[in-house]
Amino acid sequence: MSIDNNADSNKSQRNEQQILNLFEAGDKALMAADVESLSQIFADDYIQYDDSGKPHTKRAILATLRSGAIRYPSIVSTRRTIRIFGDTAVVHGSESDEVEVAGRRSSVRYLYLDVLMKRHGEWKIVASQLARPAK
Repeated sequence: MSIDNNADSNKSQRNEQQILNLFEAGDKALMAADVESLSQIFADDYIQYDDSGKPHTKRAILATLRSGAIRYPSIVSTRRTIRIFGDTAVVHGSESDEVEVAGRRSSVRYLYLDVLMKRHGEWKIVASQLARPAK
């Protein structure tokens, strides 16, 4: 029985590390406006709800980054929790970002909840919800 538990533990650790790597790559890609990398990280049916509750598709997010209308000069993860349920994972955390919109830079703190699915052996972010921390 301990062999099975050990195998499950190793698989869980590998999945958790893959997800952590995906998030680190995503932060780097956002800061570099690397649309190509982000298109691999987000599932084709990805949807993000911003802190006002407005939905944004993968296509719209990538177009905005491609145009330079928004930039992320700095993204610092301040907390991240990964929970895995088979081929689905939930990641919640917080970050402190520098965001530049129309040439105006500001500091923003976000709380987020992301849902990931393992598709064809690769983790993809399928949905995100952003929120601002209560003051």
